[in-house]
Amino acid sequence: MKVLIVGGVAGGASAAARIRRLDENAHIVMIERSGYVSYANCGLPYYVGGVIEKQGELTLQTPESFHKRFNIDVRARHEVTSINTDEKTVTIKALDSGKIYTETYDKLLLAPGAKPTIPVLSGIESERVFTLRTVEDTLRIRRFVEEHRPRNAVLAGGGFIGLEMAENLTEMGVSVTIVQRPKQLLKPLDEDMAAFVHAQARSHGITLRLGETVTGFRQQNDEVLTLLKDKDPLHADMVLMAIGVTPDTHLAKDAGLDLGTRGSIVVNEKMETSANDVYAAGDAVEVRHFVTGEKTLISLAGPANKQGRIAADNICGGNSRFNGPQGSMILKLFDMTAASTGINEKTAQTLGIDYDKVVLSPESHASYYPGGQVMVMKILYEKKTLRLLGAQIIGYDGVDKRIDVLATALRAGMTATELTELDLAYAPPYSSAKDPVNMAGFIIENLEGEKVRQFHWEQVEDLPHDGSAILLDVRTKGEYQRGHLEGFVNIPLDNLREHIDELDSDKPVYINCQSGLRSYLACRILIQKGFQCSHLSGGFGFYRTVTREHQMVHSIYPCGMEKA
Repeated sequence: MKVLIVGGVAGGASAAARIRRLDENAHIVMIERSGYVSYANCGLPYYVGGVIEKQGELTLQTPESFHKRFNIDVRARHEVTSINTDEKTVTIKALDSGKIYTETYDKLLLAPGAKPTIPVLSGIESERVFTLRTVEDTLRIRRFVEEHRPRNAVLAGGGFIGLEMAENLTEMGVSVTIVQRPKQLLKPLDEDMAAFVHAQARSHGITLRLGETVTGFRQQNDEVLTLLKDKDPLHADMVLMAIGVTPDTHLAKDAGLDLGTRGSIVVNEKMETSANDVYAAGDAVEVRHFVTGEKTLISLAGPANKQGRIAADNICGGNSRFNGPQGSMILKLFDMTAASTGINEKTAQTLGIDYDKVVLSPESHASYYPGGQVMVMKILYEKKTLRLLGAQIIGYDGVDKRIDVLATALRAGMTATELTELDLAYAPPYSSAKDPVNMAGFIIENLEGEKVRQFHWEQVEDLPHDGSAILLDVRTKGEYQRGHLEGFVNIPLDNLREHIDELDSDKPVYINCQSGLRSYLACRILIQKGFQCSHLSGGFGFYRTVTREHQMVHSIYPCGMEKA
């Protein structure tokens, strides 16, 4: 069996190695347009910043080592220019010599990946405007940084690459400005959770120009001007385009394969395309989201590697199936970690899913053990079935552990209340006896059992301030004086019982505290005394961060917030 693989990075390289493990006699040819195979896309920004010091550490295998270990014919700097699915041939061009030749195949795997999305803008061909997708891109940027020592940079786009490059350039002493049309960074997060990412970026000197549109570039002596719609241009020594990626599927299109979302390659669960004996995997393929069942694109290394392995199994006569990604992601931004899995509120609303959410701020490990740090967790679940829909976490320690637990629970089909049953490892340096994931389950269990009601940060401005309700802040006097919600009266939790007789039980009570724990306890006290009570999900700390960032992005003063 002769297998041709187009693309030698995540999907292609994993498929090639898997085919060899399954079939020692297969003739495997891997064609890669760049000069590198099996390299770590996700590590590229860290090489620019010098965190990864040696260029060789970016490549898991070289063409030579890949051939030696797996006996695979690796042809770097070769490009497939056309595919004939009827004759089962491909046309290949050797980029260094210019030679054009034809290869036959029994099975063909397309793993061309995605390419940086480059809009049609004036001046984008400037030598000071960069993209980052391949090792060659990385070497070019690092060479520029070392030779020119830029003082400032503009990054067009605030996704994974944009934020990772922002961090690395900032650590090198470069003044960074991020510009993008959407009014938040990190699309997988909701606006309220992204607020913490915004605050982190600003605290490290990164300027955010959100809700602004780049219209072009103009080189001016040793700097490049980023032109903005209805705004003054930004002056910088370099620009990085990081507005996203587009499936690289021109070969598939020209070969007559069925295409789907944004021109991606349509495949079934076995990674088979619409053409016989042609498979596809990685960032170029359309997938069905595990949570929603909707067709979508998810450009992440994990799914690409899994798809490559599944395609390899089926190429070798197996019956493996890819059941869809859920978009689990994690990002380091200086000392902060942002992570998510499943879907967010925006997606749930777009699809009309009847969902609820909880926000909590537990510590990463037992509070009495030194070094614990607060993380903010947001869990979404479907109201009727209680199935988990998604989770988002922002924090400094232990975020990776919790997002992976939640991703596993979601994959396993656990309900939100079943999170209470997870038997997770505990020792004071690592967790609490009630792990943050367990705590999320307890909160949901309380809501579903009608032990408490909640209201959210975006509902604060709609609370009744006309005396028809009791607005209560149960934090300490000092906390209250440092900032509080407009109209909320301070009665610390520990003094609440002695003041209950002063409250009108005919009026609904809305309570807030710093994180949501004390307000829950206060609600339990009042509910058992005949009050109708709701508390602020996430607490005042969550509300303050979200509304302050909302103010900066939308240029309005947050409703209900008093100046501290």
